[in-house]
Amino acid sequence: MAQQMPGEIRIGRQALTLLERLLAAAAPEEGCGLLLGRRRPEAGAAGSAAALPWSVRQVWPTTNVWEPASERDRRFRIDPREQLHAQKWARRHGLELLGSVHSHPSSGPQPSATDCALAFGPTLMLIRGSVGQAAAACVGAASVGAELGCWWLDCGVEPRQLPWRMED
Repeated sequence: MAQQMPGEIRIGRQALTLLERLLAAAAPEEGCGLLLGRRRPEAGAAGSAAALPWSVRQVWPTTNVWEPASERDRRFRIDPREQLHAQKWARRHGLELLGSVHSHPSSGPQPSATDCALAFGPTLMLIRGSVGQAAAACVGAASVGAELGCWWLDCGVEPRQLPWRMED
């Protein structure tokens, strides 16, 4: 059964803080992790079935195991064993694997051709890009919001940017 694209991504404050620190610590290599949360709204939340928000509650840190290691500044790979461990932990805690997050240390927060080619779609992908001159001109560029892109990747379809917001 194909996954339906979410209408919005909601990221918990603690998850957003961990995401930022995890990806910054990996520089100058691409950092990576998994996004755990819920595809359905929390109890009492409103939304149409066609565009329900997804809620990221946890960021599962992973190691970039791309080979050769010399290319890790522009490529990432998550060890499948780490993904399996994260999925088992998530199920035990009432969460689901929603997608992945990674950084682009020397480019913006848009999916690269490699990101699109290697992604198992449909999937959610968050990308933290480097702050360049264009981002520095944005209001609030010092915050993660100016650098974080949320994307829906589906095989053979142009990536679609998703709106996101931080929630407590």
